[in-house]
Amino acid sequence: MLAPLNRPPHPPTDAATNQFSVDELRFTVRRSARRRTLQITVERNGELIVSAPPDVSDQALRDFVIEKRFWIYTKLAEKERLRCHVPRKEYVDGEGFLYLGRSHRLKLVDQQEAPLKLVNGRFALRRDALPDAREQFVRWYSEHARTWLAARVAAYRSRMEVQPAGVKVQELGYRWGSCGKGDWLYFHWKTILLPARIAEYIVVHEIAHLHQPHHTPEFWLRVERALPDYAQRKAWLAEHGMGVEGI
Repeated sequence: MLAPLNRPPHPPTDAATNQFSVDELRFTVRRSARRRTLQITVERNGELIVSAPPDVSDQALRDFVIEKRFWIYTKLAEKERLRCHVPRKEYVDGEGFLYLGRSHRLKLVDQQEAPLKLVNGRFALRRDALPDAREQFVRWYSEHARTWLAARVAAYRSRMEVQPAGVKVQELGYRWGSCGKGDWLYFHWKTILLPARIAEYIVVHEIAHLHQPHHTPEFWLRVERALPDYAQRKAWLAEHGMGVEGI
């Protein structure tokens, strides 16, 4: 349950940590000389980020957060609601499984060469693979995500003037993607469950990080040059991403 909003704000923590708290909310501050306004971002995992110009005082940051508290609590509640209502799969005939934004029904079969296949618009799962059905789906999604995402990275590589080392797909917790050492691009295997245009936004977002590690105005300008409608795709991901079906 969320705490009442009428308690006085806590003082900032050590400035070296670049963090401060208001009520039980803890914020990370990211400053940029290119930024002219204050912005609050509620990350997918519930992390709270305040983006600010370098000369904004701690008091101004606290005042801004206090003004936006209702909006922040609303966003956190929405994300928690979506997280708690992601249904677990039962792996029964007719159950729907997402692939690039489309739901495909499951059919249990007695015999087929691979434990899991997508055939004629249906996922076919061999009955003897039911005990490890989730692992079969994660493996299938990961393999297909690697191929699809690598193709999208290749399509944007020249346009965005980057030379990524390659693409890796794995479990990333609450993150959709990240840039690793040596310019490797990492993506969550669940990215392949999203609609293609949203997964494409994640690709462009991570490629832009090869130029700029932080979400500065320059970063978003690079994203916009590659995807002029990125704001709509970003908004869809923020609103619906947490609701991607669990398996």
